[in-house]
Order: sequence, then C-alpha cells, then structure tokens
Amino acid sequence: MAVRERGGDGLSRRAFVRGTLGVGALGGAASASATGEASAQAGSETVDMTDELVFDPEELSVAPGTTVTWENVGTVGHSVTAYEDEIPPAATYFASGGFEGEEAARDAYPEGDVPGGERYEYTFEVEGVYDYFCIPHESVGMVATVEVTAGGGGGDEEEGVIPGVPNAARTIGLALAALVAGFVGLAYFFLKYGDDYEGE
Repeated sequence: MAVRERGGDGLSRRAFVRGTLGVGALGGAASASATGEASAQAGSETVDMTDELVFDPEELSVAPGTTVTWENVGTVGHSVTAYEDEIPPAATYFASGGFEGEEAARDAYPEGDVPGGERYEYTFEVEGVYDYFCIPHESVGMVATVEVTAGGGGGDEEEGVIPGVPNAARTIGLALAALVAGFVGLAYFFLKYGDDYEGE
C-alpha cells in the first residue's frame, strides 16, 4: 500500500474535524445571536380598567420600547393619568386625552375619559418607574405602576419565573442544533470508517 500524498486534493482527518468544529461554533453563535435578538425585541402589554375600579395588573414590568394598551373592559369611564413628579425626568408625560401635564389633565376632566370598550396606549421608551392614576377614582385607590427596565416583561410575575423563549428563536436554535449534530455525526463516521490510505 502506498500512502496518499496530502497535496491539493487530499483532505486529512484533522482538517475535516477542524472544519466541522468551526461550522459547529458558527452555528452555536448564530443560534445564541438569534435568541438574543428575539428576546431583546420589545412587544406590547395590556392593562384592563375594570368596574371594580382597579388597573389590572396594578404593577407591570416592561422593556424599553414596549407599548402598553389600557383597555376599559367595563362600563364605568376611567382615565390614565401619570403623576407628573413620579415618572423619569427624561420621559414624555402621558395621559389619556393627550395632555402635556398632570394639572392640565385634572382641570380638563372629563375630557380624556376612556369609556367602556375604548382604549388608550402609550409607548415607554425611557427606563424608570412610572406611577399613574385614574382621575375620578384616585381617591378610592385606582393607582398603578409601570417599571421600565432592560430585562422587563410581564406583570405580577412570580419571582424566579424565567420568561419563555420566543417561538422563532426556538425554531432557529433547534434547526442549527440539528445542523451541528449532523456535522458531528459525519465527522465521527469519517474518523471511524474513513481511510487516508488507498490501495496500490
């Protein structure tokens, strides 16, 4: 038997394994990147305003860029009015009715009222804590909080609960994992049964 020359056309086992491991590393990095990008995307949340005179949930944690929709699910009118001194300094003031300040919103009420079946929305861009209330029902405790943090997401979540991975990221991760597994299987096959020698 003659040993095959490792010239231009020959592929050694080591070169094949190096190439396979490189593809696997790239696949893993792409999967992590896709998962990170999907989880970083801001979404939307809904807060119900009820006839029991509460915001549900009363405490909400969201990521920057999240749009919160307050939906009046009852028949009693409500407002969504930020406490001007209890939002981050760099944040834009928000109130149903589009007022630029708390005093203007209070003075103009019932303008800014959100009747049953209607909604109001606001997109939170600046991190921090936002306290808000319902003008006609503030005295009975219809107040709530939105906290905007980089890792925020969901309201009234139990401690220790890890948010789920988005379906798109999970699908990409599984596809890349299958691809990497295929390359590793191929590498094993060639290492076990391949031969760098050929007959004379």
